[in-house]
Amino acid sequence: MDGDFVIGGVFSIHYEMHIVNNDYTTKPEPSRCGGTFIGRELRFSRAMMFAIEEINNSTELLPGIKLGYQIFDSCASVPVAVHIAFQLSNGQDAVFYKGSACSNTGVVLAAVGDSASTPSISISRIIGPFNMPMVSYFSTCTCLSGKQQHPTFFRTIPSDQFQADALVKLVKHFGWTWIGAVRSDSDYGNYGMGSFLEVAQREGICVEYSVSFSWADPQSKIRGVADIIRRSTALAVVAFTASAEMKVLLEELSREPSPPRQWIGSEAWITDPHFLRFTFCAGAIGVGIQQSVIPGLRDFLLDLSPTEVAASSVLSEFWEDAFKCTLTKRAEPDKKLCDGTEDIKSLKNPYTDTSQLRITNLVYKAVYAIAHAIHKVVCEETNLSTQCDKHFRFESKQVLSQLKKVNFSRNGYPVSFDANGDPVGFYELVNWQKHESGVIDLVTVGYYDASLPKGQELHINRNITWVEGGTQVPVSVCSKICPEGTHKVLQKGKPICCFDCIPCPEGEISNVTGSLNCVLCSRDLWPNIERDACSPKPIEFLSFDEVLSTILAAFSVFGACLAVITGIIFFHHRTTPIVRANNSELSFLLLFSLTLCFLCSLTFIGAPSEWSCMLRHTAFGITFVLCISCVLGKTLVVLMAFKATLPGSNVMKWFGPPQQRMTVVLLTFIQILICTVWLILSPPFPMKNLTTYKEKIILECALGSAVGFWAVLGYIGLLAVFCFVLAVLARKLPDHFNEAKMITFSMLIFCAVWITFIPAYFSSPGKFTVAVEIFAILASSFGLILCIFAPKCFIIIFQPEKNTKKYLMNKSQM
Repeated sequence: MDGDFVIGGVFSIHYEMHIVNNDYTTKPEPSRCGGTFIGRELRFSRAMMFAIEEINNSTELLPGIKLGYQIFDSCASVPVAVHIAFQLSNGQDAVFYKGSACSNTGVVLAAVGDSASTPSISISRIIGPFNMPMVSYFSTCTCLSGKQQHPTFFRTIPSDQFQADALVKLVKHFGWTWIGAVRSDSDYGNYGMGSFLEVAQREGICVEYSVSFSWADPQSKIRGVADIIRRSTALAVVAFTASAEMKVLLEELSREPSPPRQWIGSEAWITDPHFLRFTFCAGAIGVGIQQSVIPGLRDFLLDLSPTEVAASSVLSEFWEDAFKCTLTKRAEPDKKLCDGTEDIKSLKNPYTDTSQLRITNLVYKAVYAIAHAIHKVVCEETNLSTQCDKHFRFESKQVLSQLKKVNFSRNGYPVSFDANGDPVGFYELVNWQKHESGVIDLVTVGYYDASLPKGQELHINRNITWVEGGTQVPVSVCSKICPEGTHKVLQKGKPICCFDCIPCPEGEISNVTGSLNCVLCSRDLWPNIERDACSPKPIEFLSFDEVLSTILAAFSVFGACLAVITGIIFFHHRTTPIVRANNSELSFLLLFSLTLCFLCSLTFIGAPSEWSCMLRHTAFGITFVLCISCVLGKTLVVLMAFKATLPGSNVMKWFGPPQQRMTVVLLTFIQILICTVWLILSPPFPMKNLTTYKEKIILECALGSAVGFWAVLGYIGLLAVFCFVLAVLARKLPDHFNEAKMITFSMLIFCAVWITFIPAYFSSPGKFTVAVEIFAILASSFGLILCIFAPKCFIIIFQPEKNTKKYLMNKSQM
């Protein structure tokens, strides 16, 4: 249609171009489109006509100006698109005047189109140097946002970068980390999927396979792509494809039963009503252009008179394809002749379907954007508001300049462009929901708004139906998320989404699912059985509640009672020869020290405290030295007594009772001095042993100064060895009751116990170290009391006839 100013329109009404083999002997025929007729693209082109008709009838936008249009069919083909680009740049019937500039007759100021990204790239590169703006309604390739290569390109549909972000957020929102990816082998599919995979990788989403194909590929390749989808383990499949590729893929998948797949679709096909017949795709979800309403458009689309149809080859083809008849007089064998009774209002096909105007509204907005830019140049810059000057001469670069600034709303839908010529990224989330009747409907379940703050872009406000009619979100993961208490270990040679869940190492936990690493518990904490939380380590010490402690305490009390009972027996028979002959004063002191030895073992039981740690070691050291000192005194008395029987010997006057007491006090004082120095310089103290066992805390007494501890033990051992040597020397002295023999046995037991104690002390873990120490104390104490006092008590109680001086002095009865 002619007009004062002309807008170009490029639509892919056909998907094929007739290929002519040129023989270079005749003039080549013009390129012609053929093949599949796309009713939806015809609707797009008619929407452009409708918009221009509205603008021409408007009194506010371009008053007094009549817009014309030149609409081309690109056949979705680059060669045809290149040819159209030159036609747009040169004009159809340019008239040159000598000495003057070109007129505006037939010159295209701006263009709307194309649908596919690849033809749009070709057109944009050609018309760009001529500063001719081009506003696309369906070309989404991210590459078109580059202003260096495409300085005059604009679009009313968001860039695929927005769509890729939306799809990634959708996939991540539902937890699909293991997906398949199919794409069109075109700029739309390759650039779009490239953006998607780049963002998906950053979000931790793994791709099992990524394949590309074209609708023109051999059937064997399409079948191969379908087989990859069938054999894959990924349930979710992201399809970044154009309608033509998706059509051939779904047709191939429908030939053989395929495992259920959760389809995630790009806007190019997810809202195409033609695909709703593929029921195995029920539950598909994807991003679609916002639904819209264009008042009056449906009536315009249906207002096709037979004369108008017959005058247009495109409309004639549409008419014949829709009603399966022919308008020519010579009817084809499989078609009847159109008789004029065809009713377009009852026709249901993509051309007449205005229930969900999505891309159509983008065409509508593109035309209005160009009209607003022309209005700014022709009307506002010339200060003409009621009637614009249709003779005003201007260049397309002025339209380009104003197009960058447009900002208006039409039918409630805003139109503006950013610095890259892109609109705000806004999508509806659409879901294929299957009804009980088997019919699949497109249902809007939410939206994605890139203008919202990060993390708030995605909103879902309706229930979603999933693959196979499920209501639960399907799971598409290579490996199930690791539960708490485990961590991920990547499988060799596989993506990061494929991993094994390994229990946390000893001493470590993970309290979140999907943990990459386990966390080490602090020193005083230990993992629970599930290894998902750190609990306080159990504190171990030899408590009175334990059976072992009860047994040891019982023996300790029993030993003390035995020593007291022995003392009572000796006190009751203190005048008898056997008690008097064995130095009763040292015997009572020895029994007293043995009672303390038995009782001091009780200080080792219970939770260590600052006082108990100091008491248990010092009490043990002092009482045992007192005990050994008494035994040593008794040994010296026996040895000296027999030496005194020799003629002229007066040794006993040097080892009488005062000297014996002084010996015991002196030897014991030395131990008291050692203990005092130990307590002053570095006393024992309670500590938590965290090294012996990892899983529990041993509450024990640290030695403070190891030198002090071994000095105490060493001094006891020195006295014991000295006493043992003296007892051995006196063991063969004559008499019925030679106490040196008993002392020898007691010291032998004492030394054997404490020599055994040393390795046992170091090898016993935890509370058993204390138990070994108590056992050594009790064993050596029982050894002393049984070896020294048991034979005497036996004679006193059961053989009183032997408790006489005559019997003791009778050497012949030895």
